[in-house]
Amino acid sequence: MLIRNDFEVAEPVEKVWQFFDNIPQVASCLPGAELTEDLGGEKYAGRVAVRMGPVRLQFAGTAEITERDEAAKRIVVHAAGAEARGRGQANMIVSATLSPAGAGTKVAVSQDLQLAGAAAQYGRGMISDVTSVLMRDFANNLARQISAAERGETVQTAAAPAGGLAIGLRAALMALRRVYRRFFLPYQAAS
Repeated sequence: MLIRNDFEVAEPVEKVWQFFDNIPQVASCLPGAELTEDLGGEKYAGRVAVRMGPVRLQFAGTAEITERDEAAKRIVVHAAGAEARGRGQANMIVSATLSPAGAGTKVAVSQDLQLAGAAAQYGRGMISDVTSVLMRDFANNLARQISAAERGETVQTAAAPAGGLAIGLRAALMALRRVYRRFFLPYQAAS
């Protein structure tokens, strides 16, 4: 399934691109992600934990940068992993492209996600909504870390599982808004 998100960071493109050079730093911005080992050659071992309601999924695997285009400000990462309790697998190709947006930077993210097992049982809408919530949190963490680095500070982010009640509620709200726009707005416009 192809999922597209974008967000803006109130920092210039060059500064955000420089931040993207430090993959462990970037990974620490993603809720629930933790790099556990640098395997060399821009390949890393790590874990991602996501909680969707009462279900907690923890994937262990690898992430490898397969493309880094300085001129286009584009990075492509291939990640693959298996759920710790053998309940599924995930395979994902993520590309992020940076472009100027006023005085800041627009980050366009495309995720080609393949799931098998327990995680695949969730509908496309729910997975897209959870991904959107995680991207918003990632964008906030990224902006906070870049700003802290400018001040010479270090921001520590915990590798706690992404999700829980808060992410479930935010994703449910997104689904409700989508249903409202699809079913109720056309009737109001016709009145």
